[in-house]
Amino acid sequence: MSKSELERYKTVLEARQAELSGALRNREDIAIEKTPDALDEVQLAGERELAIRNLDRDSNMLRQVRAALGRIADRTYGVCLHCEEDISVKRLNAVPQTPYCIKCQEAADRHEFEANESVDDLLAAA
Repeated sequence: MSKSELERYKTVLEARQAELSGALRNREDIAIEKTPDALDEVQLAGERELAIRNLDRDSNMLRQVRAALGRIADRTYGVCLHCEEDISVKRLNAVPQTPYCIKCQEAADRHEFEANESVDDLLAAA
């Protein structure tokens, strides 16, 4: 992968990191609110659950983005963490934080190997 391509991916990932970091600072939606009406409490609980799920999703995405930036720094970006083959440019353009080629991602989605384990190991080593 050329230096200009790496810089382009780095710019995209840094912008995504800033966006996600800002979104994670807004935690007002998960505050527990009390109301005298039971139906309102149920609705607020549902909205709070949705906000928590969104925060969790954004937090996981931020970890993936930071891991991808780490791979750029150590010059392993664009190489599948499972099979060590190059990840296609088309896939990197679609999902720049991806740690896996499409075949390994499909295998991970089918739970044929523990996908999160290798990413967490890399994050712990960083």
